[in-house]
Amino acid sequence: MTCEGEPLQWTYHDGSTRRIVVTDVETMFPSGELIVSQTDRDGIITTCNDAFVIMSGFEKEQLIGAPHSILRHPDMPRAAFADLWNTVNQGRRWSGYVKNLRADGGFYWVYATVIPKIRGGEIVGHTSVRREPSRDKVAEMSAVYAQMIQDEGR
Repeated sequence: MTCEGEPLQWTYHDGSTRRIVVTDVETMFPSGELIVSQTDRDGIITTCNDAFVIMSGFEKEQLIGAPHSILRHPDMPRAAFADLWNTVNQGRRWSGYVKNLRADGGFYWVYATVIPKIRGGEIVGHTSVRREPSRDKVAEMSAVYAQMIQDEGR
């Protein structure tokens, strides 16, 4: 499934807006790299590494303070993120394949692990570590997600 050419408009945390035209241009995940970010309990990015900045195509200043959903590609089913949030809000680790949207409208696939940060019995944030995905699994999940999106009526 692809939403190539579909314009998206984002409203950022500071109230500014930006249009992104989705393309079918994939950026391959660099072997041996890890993308790491931390968010507050609501998914607002508080820190990120240089690999995250490079892969996302956003400036670090655009990422810090923005919701992690800034990377949400329209090819990702709502149910996948509902599962992620349901899992981490129960204090459990979540892992899965995610197609992310780049600042230039392209995309990149990751195998993500999201770990809730718990202090005093309360979830105070999340750490997300993304690594290179298996290409076979990407092909499989592309088909699964396309069916899920169809089931969602999109």
